[in-house]
Amino acid sequence: MSPPEEPAVEQVDVAANLAAVLAAIAAAAVAAGREPEDAALVAVSKTQSAAAILPAIQAGQRRFGENRVQEAQGKWPALKAAHNDLRLHLIGPLQTNKVRDAVALFDVIETVDRPKLARALAREMDKQGRRLDCFIQVNTGEEEQKAGVWPEQVDDFIALARDELGLSVRGLMCIPPVDEECSLHFALLRQIAQRNGLGELSMGMSADYEVAIQFGATLVRVGTAIFGARKPYP
Repeated sequence: MSPPEEPAVEQVDVAANLAAVLAAIAAAAVAAGREPEDAALVAVSKTQSAAAILPAIQAGQRRFGENRVQEAQGKWPALKAAHNDLRLHLIGPLQTNKVRDAVALFDVIETVDRPKLARALAREMDKQGRRLDCFIQVNTGEEEQKAGVWPEQVDDFIALARDELGLSVRGLMCIPPVDEECSLHFALLRQIAQRNGLGELSMGMSADYEVAIQFGATLVRVGTAIFGARKPYP
């Protein structure tokens, strides 16, 4: 009996995909009356190997996003040592027992969403002498199963994180519900940012980043359009 055939490995041209996404980002910005460089790409590399990420680095991409601290620890220290201008964003939920490792490895925390975490980050940044940029994650859809500050609580939370704890709060981040019109959520996030004097908006992923740019996104988080289908987490 012949051995079973190995499944075909998807061939992904990361550099070509990256170029196409960057061109689409620039075009969406211009169409919205903005400058092409007004929206930056965070290439979402979660579940991708260091070997898969390297072509994007070699093509000039410098901002990357990871969901899990432990996974990032397995590949990013060596990549950052070899390329000292990389900026690594944590875009997944952060548990307080991972704060020390996250502050040591990441450059931006996009998922600050509760007072206990904000306080732990402030203490650890003081301890390590690192001032990471932070984004407040807003649960614009008020979904019980999803992380993020609910809209009616976010003004007070921004004041706590920025004014009382001294975190470098650069802006807001959201992940709209999959079954709702994303533009409504992007508009809400922009409104919250404006009234709190925040200039950065991290919103929009592979399926909707061009819409997010229309609503003022300064960072878009795109993974599958660059790296292809993700491997499932174990």
